[in-house]
Amino acid sequence: METATIFWTVIGVLAAALLVYVIQIYNRLVALKHAVSKAWSNIDVLLKQRHDELPKLVDVCKQYMGYEQETLIKVMEARSQVASAREGGDVGALGAAESRLRLGLGNLFAVAEAYPELKADSTFRHLQDRITGLENSIADRREYYNESVNLNNVRIEQFPDVIIAGRFGFKPFDLLEFSEAEKADVSIDALFAG
Repeated sequence: METATIFWTVIGVLAAALLVYVIQIYNRLVALKHAVSKAWSNIDVLLKQRHDELPKLVDVCKQYMGYEQETLIKVMEARSQVASAREGGDVGALGAAESRLRLGLGNLFAVAEAYPELKADSTFRHLQDRITGLENSIADRREYYNESVNLNNVRIEQFPDVIIAGRFGFKPFDLLEFSEAEKADVSIDALFAG
């Protein structure tokens, strides 16, 4: 009888240890999932702030840039695409829309160089600095978001976490990536050609 008691005690201890281990894995996966959500929320706040600033910038530019309406229209169209992707939580579409918006803003700021009165306008300078600061913050937060996504995605593919992740429906997240066109320099010659 003593051997049976020892056997069942060992089985009980091993089962308890396994349960504690599974709970720890589950809790780490939950923490990673929420880290991604928090990182996304940080980006979302900055995108909303920039979304609110862009119409002000375009309005100031319209006063000086009567012949550059196409540039202003492209910025506002890209702004709408970013808002739609952000509100829909579509990270892939957001990356593409962000690329177009950043390219449009780069073009807008480059074209503004041809308008000394605009460059001297204090409201334009303030908005340009504000939007540039938001762009830098978005880039920093994007890096943090992508790191959080990477940690989550690696963890849910590692053994034994993959078993717990599959059982409880943990899913990978998409990275927030911008196109190569967004990273390229703005061609000043192309802006003023034609």
